[in-house]
Amino acid sequence: MSTYRPLHDGWTLTAVSEDVRIAGVAATVPGCVHTDLLAAGLIEDPYLDDTENRLTWIGRTRWSYATAFTWTADGHDRTDLVCEGLDTVATVILNGVQVATTANQHRSYRFAVRHLLREGDNTLTVLFDSAYAYAESQRAVLGDRPGAYGEPYPFIRKMACNFGWDWGPTLVTSGIWRPIGLESWSGARPASVRPLVGGDGRVEVHVTVERATDAPLTLTAEVAGVSAGTRLAPGEREAVLTLTVPEPRLWWPRGYGAQDRYELAVRLGDGTGQGTPEETWTGRIGFRDVRLDRTGEGFTVVVNGVPVFVRGANWIPDDCFPARVTRERLAERFGQAAGANVNLLRVWGGGLYESEDFYDLADELGLLIWQDFPFACAAYPEEEPFAAEVAAEARENVTRLSWRPSLVLWCGNNENIEGHADWGWQAELDGRTWGAGFYYDLLPRVVAELDPTRPYWPGSPYSGHPDLAPNDPAHGTVHIWDVWNREDYTRYGAYRPRFVAEFGFQGPPAHATLRDAVSGELAADAPLVLHHQKAADGNVKLLRGLGEHLPQPADFDDWHYLTQLNQARAVAFGIERFRSLAPHCAGTIVWQLNDCWPVTSWSAVDGRGRRKPLWYALRRVYADRLLTVQDGAVAVVNDGPEPWAGELELLRLGLGGEPLAKERTAVEVAPRSVARIPLPASVAVPADPAAELLVARLGDQRTVSFFAEDTRVIFPEALHDAHAEVVEGGYRVTVTARALLRDLALFPDRLDSEAWVDDMLLTLLPGESAVFHIATRRQLDPAALVSSPVLRCVNEVRP
Repeated sequence: MSTYRPLHDGWTLTAVSEDVRIAGVAATVPGCVHTDLLAAGLIEDPYLDDTENRLTWIGRTRWSYATAFTWTADGHDRTDLVCEGLDTVATVILNGVQVATTANQHRSYRFAVRHLLREGDNTLTVLFDSAYAYAESQRAVLGDRPGAYGEPYPFIRKMACNFGWDWGPTLVTSGIWRPIGLESWSGARPASVRPLVGGDGRVEVHVTVERATDAPLTLTAEVAGVSAGTRLAPGEREAVLTLTVPEPRLWWPRGYGAQDRYELAVRLGDGTGQGTPEETWTGRIGFRDVRLDRTGEGFTVVVNGVPVFVRGANWIPDDCFPARVTRERLAERFGQAAGANVNLLRVWGGGLYESEDFYDLADELGLLIWQDFPFACAAYPEEEPFAAEVAAEARENVTRLSWRPSLVLWCGNNENIEGHADWGWQAELDGRTWGAGFYYDLLPRVVAELDPTRPYWPGSPYSGHPDLAPNDPAHGTVHIWDVWNREDYTRYGAYRPRFVAEFGFQGPPAHATLRDAVSGELAADAPLVLHHQKAADGNVKLLRGLGEHLPQPADFDDWHYLTQLNQARAVAFGIERFRSLAPHCAGTIVWQLNDCWPVTSWSAVDGRGRRKPLWYALRRVYADRLLTVQDGAVAVVNDGPEPWAGELELLRLGLGGEPLAKERTAVEVAPRSVARIPLPASVAVPADPAAELLVARLGDQRTVSFFAEDTRVIFPEALHDAHAEVVEGGYRVTVTARALLRDLALFPDRLDSEAWVDDMLLTLLPGESAVFHIATRRQLDPAALVSSPVLRCVNEVRP
């Protein structure tokens, strides 16, 4: 049996530079230079104020990580140095001897080092060259390539958003970012195990063996009481074991069934019958089939024969320093995704192949994963050394993730096909390579060879064929960015897409998050607040986006509430529109679930893990059952497993709650379908659009729709009774409307940075009540909980 020894202790960090005088700093492995310098007190928090601007030297400096360890011969034939993640341009030196050089953050490495190890004391050094220097030197050799940003990220196989994005800082890291250690073994070891799992109970286990002996070997696999075995002849290194489990319980996406999984054990023995310990690989597999239905040029994810309407969110790295992202932190994010009724996360192409914990949690919770290969928003060179590196990283990660039931799609890139077609790249490229060979040839070949159980899609947006306009809503996947950049969010209503893989609208983070990140004045135009807004003209677009929907803010508190609210309304408007078009439209993936630092962005959960109003809106519009008023009808969306039947009640009311017209109609909506109920004229046509509203009710679902924008509605004064009381775990706040209350919200983080509320953005009619639960461990001022700026509604805000 092999033994593994982590090498995570005793590391020191030193700048290899005549200009930077830093040496012998205690280092954490896994980690990176920035977090080590921060822990040592040598830099300020990179997320505070504009500290980022003063840290660019880190990414342009060479760094050395060094440790010493003792070693004693352990009786094994081989000892390997296993590096699960080196970021990025590294030279590995053991006892003064260069072991290898690397230049790919997206790969792991294994080096045979038994011959270099000494009895007693040993030294290990990992020297990291500047990522900037490497990328810029490759750019100089190969010629520049166009992209969304001027940084050289296409010329290095490294997390692209490390170089800055329109939501992220420029913090170019170096370091041993995933575990490193020594593995000793004898005889043979399973170099790779690649189970291919279907929904019919069949498992093909592809095993590649590394040998230190040519002796015969035995290989067995077992799952759900079914086993298979084979004997590997001397020198033989590959085998396939096939098992069939009769009538397996299937793995389903959340909302469609249970997430049943079975433990698969693969054992490699020496074949001598002498009782030598076996090497064992285990993984929890799920039986399920997945395919893409392209009928009518659409794009529908089908799992176990059932079309799935995707209620998705895009995922970016949860921290600029990924070693800080623990399983517990991922579990919190995944819980927030599931709590918002999200059923798919798209791992965006400017980030990473994520950790084992990431995919394991997705398997456990039934969150589908769309995995981009890490290419984003730029033309990429296809010359060496990049072609070999891309092939190696793709083969490794496709093999690594092939058995994960949550993974339903491999996607070649983010927006690079669109960029080549529509962003003027072809003239700039002047015939140079741009990545087409990866997206149309290399990557689909790797997936077809190593993971034929899943579909591959060349990029997003993509219309299904290289000759088609890539961002055509009538075909494949589309990204909608005219809204936010140029158009009012009602523009979503003009779209009839097949699948929306990106769309979104900005809003600021929670007040407590801004307060943590900005030490100076909190004002929309304050320099330090603006530093935490990375989008071009972002704050201008925020105010422009209010349009006629909401009044212009009078102060910072208004700005914060109104722009957060407008973000929630804009995204909800789009989702309601697209869901009402099902099954013609088969899914939406909102940009974006999470942030990597404290920033004004498109996220629903901010960079400190706090829910923004958008999160609460997503929970409502991504629910199984939804009522939405669309084009003179009520769309009754039933994405649940049971029929939705009842009496649809339609009320036209005055703003004081007085009934003006009422209609009732019986409806029954089949599972996973949409019914459109035309609005009778009596409720559809107001006598005074500024003084009336429409209410639609079906069972416990209700939607309130106004006939005019809020800036034109003659709202009554926001009169209400509110009180807060202490309950177990925090406070209960009850609000009773004495007049119409529009988009009532509570922001308890203004009183306790760790406090959060269970609901918000509620519109109450006169006489109605709402109960909010505040989770907090602190004693709060009850009066402050029911007063502005903690308790807000639109009626309060006046231009």
